[in-house]
Amino acid sequence: MDLVKIGRFIAELRNEKKLTQEQLGKMINVSSQTVSKWERGVNMPNVSIMIDLCKVLGITTDELLLGEKTKKNNDSNSSEIIKEKSQVIF
Repeated sequence: MDLVKIGRFIAELRNEKKLTQEQLGKMINVSSQTVSKWERGVNMPNVSIMIDLCKVLGITTDELLLGEKTKKNNDSNSSEIIKEKSQVIF
């Protein structure tokens, strides 16, 4: 996990939503200093608040941990993945 990349991602999403660190912190019950530490890559959000943070930022927990938005699979890609997995299993 790249803490700096994740921090930049959090800051980017927060800025897109036009939120200050203080406003984001209040929304998920942490201090603005805590948000600042995440955004600087000093530490990660605690697991207990990740879901709330992701809801506010409009991302999944996977995207948070990757530090980037993931592409949505369309139905044909999903079908191919399922087909490949079923071939491995059987």
